[in-house]
Amino acid sequence: MFFRRAREDRAFREAQRAGYELLLRLQATQPWPDCPEPTPQDPAAEEVAVPDFLPPELRLPSRQEVAGVMMRWQQPLVIDGEIRTCPECGAYRDWIVFCMRNNSIWLRCRAGHETGEPGLDAAWFNRHSGPVDRFHPTLEEGLRHLGH
Repeated sequence: MFFRRAREDRAFREAQRAGYELLLRLQATQPWPDCPEPTPQDPAAEEVAVPDFLPPELRLPSRQEVAGVMMRWQQPLVIDGEIRTCPECGAYRDWIVFCMRNNSIWLRCRAGHETGEPGLDAAWFNRHSGPVDRFHPTLEEGLRHLGH
């Protein structure tokens, strides 16, 4: 009984495949009766395509157009289980974290000492930073905006 059912299923699948192949051949050779053939339009009759880009004054600069992105990190910065401290003054909180164009990470303490941080990368910065709320023409204006 089981083998008879399997043979019937196989025969049904083969009939489906044959019907599908026949349908594809018919569609390739005959146009559909309900659908008229598309008529080519002359280019002058077509509407002029309007670009959907924002005007230049509303566009944000791309990542390649800015020198870097910065965020404030007020709590102690823990990297690989150790609290990061400034090598010059020993500060361990209230950092400004910079992600530069080359995806390197730099830290700046409240006293203005800057040091590279090889233990962090751009992926870490992107996970922990919020949306960009402002663009500043100079580093000093950005630091002033973040309270440094």
